[in-house]
Amino acid sequence: MIRLIALFLLTLSPLVVRADDWPQWMGPKRDSVYRETGIVKSIPAGGLKVLWRKPIGGGYAGPAVAQGRVFVTDYQIKSGTNTSNPGARDELAGTERLVVLDAKSGATLWIYAYQRPYKVSYGTGPRATPTVDGDRVYVLGAEGDLACLSVADGKLLWKKQLAEEYKSAAPIWGHTAHPLVRKDLLYVLAGGQGSVVVALDKLTGAERWRALSASEIGYCPPTLMEHRGREQLLIWHADELNGLEPETGKVLWATPLKPRYGMSIAAPRVHGDRLYASGIGETGVMFEVLPDAKGVKKLWAGNIKSALYSANATPIFDGTMLFGADCGSGAFIAAKASDGTRTWETFQPTAGGTRRASHGTAFVIQHEDRYLLFSETGDFIIAKLSAEKYEEIGRAHIVDATSDCFGRKVVWSHPALAGRCLFARNDNEIVCVSLAE
Repeated sequence: MIRLIALFLLTLSPLVVRADDWPQWMGPKRDSVYRETGIVKSIPAGGLKVLWRKPIGGGYAGPAVAQGRVFVTDYQIKSGTNTSNPGARDELAGTERLVVLDAKSGATLWIYAYQRPYKVSYGTGPRATPTVDGDRVYVLGAEGDLACLSVADGKLLWKKQLAEEYKSAAPIWGHTAHPLVRKDLLYVLAGGQGSVVVALDKLTGAERWRALSASEIGYCPPTLMEHRGREQLLIWHADELNGLEPETGKVLWATPLKPRYGMSIAAPRVHGDRLYASGIGETGVMFEVLPDAKGVKKLWAGNIKSALYSANATPIFDGTMLFGADCGSGAFIAAKASDGTRTWETFQPTAGGTRRASHGTAFVIQHEDRYLLFSETGDFIIAKLSAEKYEEIGRAHIVDATSDCFGRKVVWSHPALAGRCLFARNDNEIVCVSLAE
């Protein structure tokens, strides 16, 4: 009988669908790849099924999903006015929170909250997606409040106030760099002299090392690069792109790379021996990572009519092409990785129209032979991207655009995809939508 059951289960194995968590920004490997199977190939005629909606406050931070829980941060404003003025800090009073929900029902499991005055531009709420690592979750607020909490019940295990500890005011657009865990270390951008990036013991919060100084810390998350069997920690601040030894913080190499306004935001993308980094102000360079991994060599730099210059949303680099939203024009652009030549551009997956929209945004995720996009208009899009064209297979409206940006409403938060569901938020609610085939 046992043998018959085993044979029966083996015959079913091709039908088993793969289910993954989305425990941090841009997915399990922070590579913008969604690996679950059993996902819709097109939008059904009746649209996608909404499984639940839950009211929350404002924020740009996308959700994380792990262990049957959804982790999302928000800000409950009590006084002051959020003017969404890109050049001025608004003074607000309110409560910054991490809200943890049941992934299946949306029921609230626990909340971690604290009073936090804001003095940042675009003070809608937190920016950094929570990072879940085993039984702990790490959360970073807009003013530099870093906390480690128990996944099970929200118990506070340790906390730090980065701006106070490292004597550096929060950047004008807030602390944005999503915390990164590697082995026993947690990497965060702190600021201050010699401490642009710090490595903390992930269990205790004790500092292991600090590194780098800069005019501004920027907004780009710490990023791991694996090159020929070795890992490096990439840190792009307002002045330079750096490669560091992850264990010690030793600077292996540095190269000047200065976007406008200190806005290093999008993570560098690596494919083989090449690395592409881009930001506002026609700042876009393709590098070759040298064989000894102790330096990079510039292969080409973009100009006003070539490459793409991403900000809010990190682009895709598939080895042959670059696909992503261009910060200046707001178009979604395809460019050749060989020299930056643009092959097409469209506003459909960003601002949803045909005209220039500064900072137009679309988050792009690879899934099997197609791409899943989440536009600033709150639409989920299935598309095929190639050197020749943008081919939209279908779209469904998920959440309304609620944040102000240059006279239009936008959604600027990266979604999470887990359990064959899409989790997306705006400044009023978080929504769970089924993607099951």
